Parts: sequence; structure tokens; C-alpha cells
Amino acid sequence: MSDAPVYDIDPKRFWTDPYPDLARMRAEAPICYVPQLGATLITRRDDIFANEKVVEVFSSDQPEGLMTVLMGQNMMRKDGDAHMHERRVIFPTVSPKTVKTVWKAQFEDATARALDRLAGRDRADLVKEFAMEVSAEALKSITGLTNMDWREMDRVSQGMIDGCANYAGDPAVTANCNDCTASIDRHISARMDALQADPDLSLIAVQMQAGIDEAQMRANVKLAISGGQNEPRDAIAGAAWALLSHPEWLQAVRAGDITWLQVFEEYARWISPIGMSPRRIAKAHDLNGIRLDPGDRLFFMFGSGNRDETVFARPDIFDPTQDIAAAISFGAGPHFCAGAWASRCLIAEVALPMLFGRFPGIALAGEAPFGGWAFRGPLSVPVRLR
Repeated sequence: MSDAPVYDIDPKRFWTDPYPDLARMRAEAPICYVPQLGATLITRRDDIFANEKVVEVFSSDQPEGLMTVLMGQNMMRKDGDAHMHERRVIFPTVSPKTVKTVWKAQFEDATARALDRLAGRDRADLVKEFAMEVSAEALKSITGLTNMDWREMDRVSQGMIDGCANYAGDPAVTANCNDCTASIDRHISARMDALQADPDLSLIAVQMQAGIDEAQMRANVKLAISGGQNEPRDAIAGAAWALLSHPEWLQAVRAGDITWLQVFEEYARWISPIGMSPRRIAKAHDLNGIRLDPGDRLFFMFGSGNRDETVFARPDIFDPTQDIAAAISFGAGPHFCAGAWASRCLIAEVALPMLFGRFPGIALAGEAPFGGWAFRGPLSVPVRLR
């Protein structure tokens, strides 16, 4: 086991607000072992940025990891040529060209339908009554699972996210995750014949056309759902909350002084919807004087790196004008998020401008509690619609 300094956390407090502990880790023990998580954490941005690329030590191949056990070995749990081969296969689905020419119009239609349902309402919860639907409908298009209700898409995504973060081993969480993956498999099976006969650019279709093994195709679709629903949902609602709670920046984006993309990118740095990425230590390694042993579990803490005070001028402040070129919100190495272009389009080009365009007087109607450290976002964002 690693000889990194031990840092104890209160898991409930860490889930509610991880930032005080992460700041202490960066200052006192930037590489530390957290027994409550059973993992060594790397918390400084530059250490994460450099070492995420060293795949021969920090391996994504985790045969006993929660994601692999619960969802199958998807492309994110592979390294080297095996990983790059599958990234190339799915590129037609997530390329900037496909996002612009195929998915964006579908994103706009789905967002317009969600906004129409809010018309005439006095109040709404932006998480459950807007962002959840917009994100899920986008994911239905991209995956090819147009036969799945958007509410079920959100349910199965959340169930897998909970399962993959279930380091405490709660059997009820595991059982729910298994139920969610079974639902995805049923929906995939119901779509395969149609997409084989009339293929489109969806994730299911492009993998079948490329001859990807069916089990691998299914695992990659589950990966897309686990990372393509919760994070955009939370970023849409969370970025809207950030603007509503910082009216000076809302005024600036409406005046054209900053862009919606700046708002989204800064929110993704500040809150980091994907706060952590796990690795397995593949061989003995010394990192900054700390021994890492084969088989050790290690977490790259993106949510900490994105608030590194040695890198960012105002790390704990939402400021869309500050320089965030060093942000690692989508990762830093060969596993850089394949859905980054789709996320930027959905959130910065569609959901946020359409929401604030439809309701120019929208305002917060209460507190917006946040939760999570591996995946973080608002639990609700109550607003008045005007």
C-alpha cells in the first residue's frame, strides 16, 4: 500500500462540501491516502496534468473497479491502442462536425419543448423540470436510444453514477445500479435491428457498423449514459444558478461582454461536475517521494486541481473573465472527455441562451443545495419564471 500521508475525512461532510478538505490536502498533503475512500488522492493541478498521461503507471484498466464490474469494460477503462481504437470508432458520433450539423438542431427542438412546458408557470426547479429533460433528450439522440423515456434515461444514469461511486459497498446501491444497467440493455436490444437496417450517426449505429463486439458496444453506451446525462444536467442547472446568484455576470453575458461559452467553461472549472477520475497503479512508482504500489487505487481529483491556488488567480470565485486555460474540467490526458464538443454545444449554445431568452426576468426563489465530490451538482435550483 502507498506510504502517502493519511488524511481522514468525514464522508458526509466531504459529500456536502469537499472544498475545505481539498484545500487542506493541497496545502499540507497534496498526495495523501484517505482511508474512508480506500484510495490515494492527487490534488494539485500540475501533478494531475502530468501524471494522467503516464498510463503505464496510472492505468485506466481496472478489472476489479466498480465501473468495470457494474457496467462492463468500456473504452474509458482501457489504455493505449485498445482505447484509441474505440475512440476512433465513436468519433463520427461526437465529432464537432456531427454536433454542429446533426445534433444541435435536435438539442434546440428538445430544449424548446421543455421551455414550452414551463410557459405560464410561476415557479420551477431547473434541475428536475428543465435541465434533466434537456440533457436526457440530447443523450437519447446521441446514443440512439430514442425508445427510452427521458425520465428513465435520467434514472438509469443516476443509478450507474451512484453505483460507480459506491465505495462504501452499500448493497442497495449496487442492486439499483444492476437494475439500471438491465434497463439499458433492454432498450439497446429493442433498437439494434432498426439501426442495423437504417444506420445513423448514433453511438449504437456507428459501433455496429464498425463491427465492434456487441458486449463492448453495450458497455460503451452505458459509459456514455453515465457521463452524458448527470454532468450536462448538473452543468445546465448549475451554470444557470451561478448567473442568477452573480447578477453582474448575467448582465455581462446579456450585454455581449462575455460569452455563454465563457460562462459554461468557468462553471465547469469552479464546480467540476466530474470531480474525480480513478486509476489503478500498474507498477511500483515513486511520485514526489511517495511510494505507490501495484494494485493501489488512486484518484485524480479534478475538482481540487481546478481550484489550485497556485494556478488560478481567483480559484474559489466564479469569474468568467479570468484565465482558465489550465483547467482540467474534461480531463488532461488520452482519456479527455469524448463528449466535450457535444456538452459545449448543448449547454453554451442551446440550453443557457434559450432559457434566459425565454424568461428574461427569471430569478432565484430559494437556496440551491449542492452535493457530491466524485460527481458534483445542484440537487435543486428553485426559480421564479418571469
